[in-house]
Amino acid sequence: MEKTYNPTSIEQALYQAWEEKGYFKPNGDTSQPSYSIMIPPPNVTGSLHMGHAFQDTIMDTLIRCQRMKGHNTLWQVGTDHAGIATQMLVERKIDAEEGKTKHDYGREAFTDKIWEWKNESGGNITKQLRRLGASVDWDRERFTMDDGFYKAVQEVFVRLYEDDLIYRGKRLVNWDPKLHTAISDLEVENKDKKGHMWHFRYPLADGVKTADGKDYIVVATTRPETMLGDTGVAVNPEDPRYKDLIGQHVMLPVVNRRIPIVGDEHADMEKGTGCVKITPAHDFNDYEVGKRHSLPMINIFTFDAYVRQEAEVFTTKGEPSDAYSSELPANYQGLERFAARKAIVAEFDQLGLLDEIKDHDLTIPYGDRGGVVIEPMLTDQWYVRAAPLAEVATKAVEDGEIQFVPKQYENMYFSWMRDIQDWCISRQLWWGHRIPAWYDDQGKVYVGRNEEEVRSKHNLDASVSLNQDEDVLDTWFSSALWTFGTLGWPEQTPELKTFHPTDVLVTGFDIIFFWVARMIMMTMHFMKDENGKPQVPFKTVYVTGLIRDENGDKMSKSKGNVIDPIDMIDGIDLESLVKKRTGNMMQPQLATKIEKNTRKTFENGIEAYGTDALRFTLAAMASTGRDINWDMKRLEGYRNFCNKLWNASRYVLMNTQEQDCGFAAGAELEYSLADKWIESQFELAAKSFNSHIDNYRLDMAANTLYEFIWNQFCDWYLELTKPVLWKGTEAQQRATRRTLITVLEKTLRLAHPVLPYITETIWQSVKPLVDGIEGDTIMLQALPQYTEANFHQEALDDIEWVKAFITSIRNLRAEYDINPGKPLDVMLKADNATDAARLEANKQVLTSLAKLESIRMIADDETLPACATALVGKSELMIPMAGLIDKDAELERLGKEIAKTEGEIKRIEGKLNNQGFVAKAPEAVVAKEREKLEGYKESLVKLEEQKVTIASL
Repeated sequence: MEKTYNPTSIEQALYQAWEEKGYFKPNGDTSQPSYSIMIPPPNVTGSLHMGHAFQDTIMDTLIRCQRMKGHNTLWQVGTDHAGIATQMLVERKIDAEEGKTKHDYGREAFTDKIWEWKNESGGNITKQLRRLGASVDWDRERFTMDDGFYKAVQEVFVRLYEDDLIYRGKRLVNWDPKLHTAISDLEVENKDKKGHMWHFRYPLADGVKTADGKDYIVVATTRPETMLGDTGVAVNPEDPRYKDLIGQHVMLPVVNRRIPIVGDEHADMEKGTGCVKITPAHDFNDYEVGKRHSLPMINIFTFDAYVRQEAEVFTTKGEPSDAYSSELPANYQGLERFAARKAIVAEFDQLGLLDEIKDHDLTIPYGDRGGVVIEPMLTDQWYVRAAPLAEVATKAVEDGEIQFVPKQYENMYFSWMRDIQDWCISRQLWWGHRIPAWYDDQGKVYVGRNEEEVRSKHNLDASVSLNQDEDVLDTWFSSALWTFGTLGWPEQTPELKTFHPTDVLVTGFDIIFFWVARMIMMTMHFMKDENGKPQVPFKTVYVTGLIRDENGDKMSKSKGNVIDPIDMIDGIDLESLVKKRTGNMMQPQLATKIEKNTRKTFENGIEAYGTDALRFTLAAMASTGRDINWDMKRLEGYRNFCNKLWNASRYVLMNTQEQDCGFAAGAELEYSLADKWIESQFELAAKSFNSHIDNYRLDMAANTLYEFIWNQFCDWYLELTKPVLWKGTEAQQRATRRTLITVLEKTLRLAHPVLPYITETIWQSVKPLVDGIEGDTIMLQALPQYTEANFHQEALDDIEWVKAFITSIRNLRAEYDINPGKPLDVMLKADNATDAARLEANKQVLTSLAKLESIRMIADDETLPACATALVGKSELMIPMAGLIDKDAELERLGKEIAKTEGEIKRIEGKLNNQGFVAKAPEAVVAKEREKLEGYKESLVKLEEQKVTIASL
């Protein structure tokens, strides 16, 4: 082994060797239990971020544990075609490089261009996955638009249509006017903005008056431009001001449309004016009100969000209607929606119908890709009838077939599923799974796997012209098939039989509905066991928290607080980091602010910490369900932990290589108490680690490894071996060498799932020294399990006593400022025969590690000099102080310490007696001061006791 741990020199070459040798593949032993995880497919356009690194570390740890148990494991890898994101990326590329648009290419050539980009540049995130040590089966890598997956998507669409679970209808959707497509709620980013609420007077028709004699009512709106599509006004049926007006009409100004006043609880008596204009075609709440009262829907906008030349009028079922004229005022036709807003407000003002304008806090929806305000729009889209599918999927969680970890997320799942709406699955894009539906010249729709099947099925000869639907399917539709589509469905493949249902899904809470629930619905509809029972896609959903920055803020490029996991693995200099965070920012002031914060936070850039340190940090912070504030100091601490393991392993190898480690037949072995103790400590660690992994507590599993490796093995056991290796008999040395190398080898195996690179590297040096090891890689060795035969409770108890003895000596040296290297004469007043026996049995170790001149037992009636004392269990440890210290100098030092401590006590007491401070300071600050006061008081007692002891010398 190299003298210094250098992760950069070992990681990439080691991963390449693992992959080339096929170690990540399932072992194919169907007599063993199978275990599978499907990676949540990252966007093909993406790059690895902290959320990916966090979840992939969790999945890889679970997979490596199961692989080491001998299970037939599959970690399925793949990427998502990311419809909108990928199309936008390539559109920008051809615009920047060629000055062309997708329309210059045409659909077929443009999609060819996307495939070209995907083949050249779409593998960035999979390269980064390799850097993280992800042991996925690369030979089975899938893409949501590869040929096999395409076949699965087409099959699902056709079957759902035949089961009357897919239909086409005109409904309200989130419309992105820039990208010209419907988008999901997840792709809508709500932003808080300062805005206005306009109060408009709507004249009452037919000479009707309000209760207070007015011939108008006042409606409040934040979107004046939509009034062109109003088809009603809603008031609360309980509102005494307006309930008598229900059934009456108003004359809609500007367009002169007679529309009804309806009673609906959507109108809040306490909000605005109590009167709400209803525009069913351009507001989701109004859409529902319109359906309840059969109000026509009037679409006033084009797909660009400009006012149409002529409106579209529909019934609540989305069918054409002549209930109202389609005519729109000429002066608004062709106006952009926000220009129309200004013009309408001005006209209302001119007509004397603008009652008032109030400042108003708004939440405005933006498309996260297009970056413009979303417009609710009536469009023809394809929908899945979700309720029947949701019923089965809900029951699976209710019955415990699928468990959520933490369990509280089941409530989030249930709240969505029990109030589920039909799912809009069509998108107006060119990149994606084109909808397998064809239309004849009369607009009649035919659904089939391909045009030939449609013609055959419906007896359509070549004279009937057919055109395929231009839309593609929502990306979430194809990814909902991920667990079974990746395994070869609709073919009944051996992989499908072996690895489905999968075992665990690791994901974030924000896509429980958009992805997790839809996977459950789709899988249970299409996957059945041999008895026809619906099959779940996975047995456990492990929901992780978010990785936030050190201040608890969500990481985002716009905030400039993103930390790239690859930068923490490889390191990055400050200037490159600043450029990376501010390079593409359009706002100079924001870029300057981010640059300043970056330079302050990362004065010297980011060091290279290596993959193992990053993985261990992520695992150690993985408390189930909680958000995590990233801490660079913990990363540094766990890099030190890797160094500790490396250096400890070098110590073991230096004392075992080319030495007799007791593996020869008939070798005489005399195990020390320390040898039995470390074996027992290891068994407890193995038991604890496996239990925590089984319960998805990776934080506690990592802490178990840390505690055992750092504190038990490195800090104590290696020290306890030195007296034996220096002065023990041949049989004792042989036994200790054997224990050193075998416990290290088992420890490497136990730590491997979290720390794959460093453990494999060290193990390759350890393997030749341990008898009976077969195989070329640690990842295919057995994961250690608790073995009762190796556990010795008596050894644990005895060594804990030895550790307490040594620690007490070291603490007394520190308290009385005694030179750490000065040999001491120590006495023990044993409380019982067990402690007396422990002292006699371990004199050599105690003398060596505590640096003692002598140890002797004393009788109860023995007259003793002034001593520093400490308790070891119930026995009393004593160090005669005469001659050990300069009495006068020590008394002077203690006097200063006492005075300083008394001063701190007086200062804090004064603060806590100040009622102004106690009343105004946060409770946590006051509590902290009280805690500090108690600490100083305890210190003062100890200092005064020491002063008395020293003074008596």
